[in-house]
Amino acid sequence: MVQAGVNSTLSSGMSRPEIAVIVCTRNRPDGLGRTLESLSAQTHRHFEVVVVDQSDGDRTRHLVEAQRWRDGRFRYLHLDIPGLSRAYNVGIRDSQAPLLAFTDDDCVAPPDWLESILAAFAAEPEVLLLHGQVTLPPETEGERGGSTPTLRIEERRVIGRGRPFRVIGMGANFAARREVFRLVGPFDEVLGGGGPLESSQDFDFMYRVFRSGYSTLLEPSVRVHHYGFRSSAEWPATLRSYGIGVGGFFVKHVRMGDGLAARLLMGSLAGAAARMVKQVVTLRPVEERVVFVRSLVTGMRRSFTYAIDRDLGVYRAR
Repeated sequence: MVQAGVNSTLSSGMSRPEIAVIVCTRNRPDGLGRTLESLSAQTHRHFEVVVVDQSDGDRTRHLVEAQRWRDGRFRYLHLDIPGLSRAYNVGIRDSQAPLLAFTDDDCVAPPDWLESILAAFAAEPEVLLLHGQVTLPPETEGERGGSTPTLRIEERRVIGRGRPFRVIGMGANFAARREVFRLVGPFDEVLGGGGPLESSQDFDFMYRVFRSGYSTLLEPSVRVHHYGFRSSAEWPATLRSYGIGVGGFFVKHVRMGDGLAARLLMGSLAGAAARMVKQVVTLRPVEERVVFVRSLVTGMRRSFTYAIDRDLGVYRAR
């Protein structure tokens, strides 16, 4: 069940915004406050923000409602059933703008983030999906005892239009034209954080865009700072989720008879095995590689416990 917050509609008299920001969150009110402040400070002003909350308590709701009193472009929704892909789909349906931007509750968007997204889509009118860079905040560089997931994009590149597919992207920083969800369908709710197959909803959606004949832009000028530090003790769990999602994503498409997905899966397995061998030869630890490969196989196996909606290209949730 989705429940709107106290102020769940756009301010009266406000025309349809040019771009909507979807922020999905669960039990991270401290980091979310920093995210919302960065969105309120955007140089592009004609936008809306939809926060889709799956938290257990009320702190996040109070935080967003307080933000809304200061800035009427913010809205709050609560989702009782957890799942990142489910939250994405709810936020997409509830928003109104023709362009949608997505970031996480542990990210900070520079003031020109929305302007750079709008400029990138204007420069590439045929592109339906965009992935930007995810970088370390300057003050966190050199942190020890773990690492922070990032995504580096060296140059502008279009994936599609007869060009080879590459598995790349992070849910912390992407954007889309609303039209893509009509043409390709929703996010797969079995994939993604909080779902049974735990991750890779972003890889899966980008692949479905590609196989539907549409293009994705990799854009270095669109960037956010990521504060999602994982300690060394937390990192194996992160790798397990990544592996399970990747396995589930690939095998879904293999089960639908997609030869390219089969080749990509075999390449992923071969690459992981080669890296393990290299680390053994150079006497470097292989535990993390082993965790990922085992989890990838687990995701492949779990795929077969779910039916597939072949029209939409998504798993059927139980």
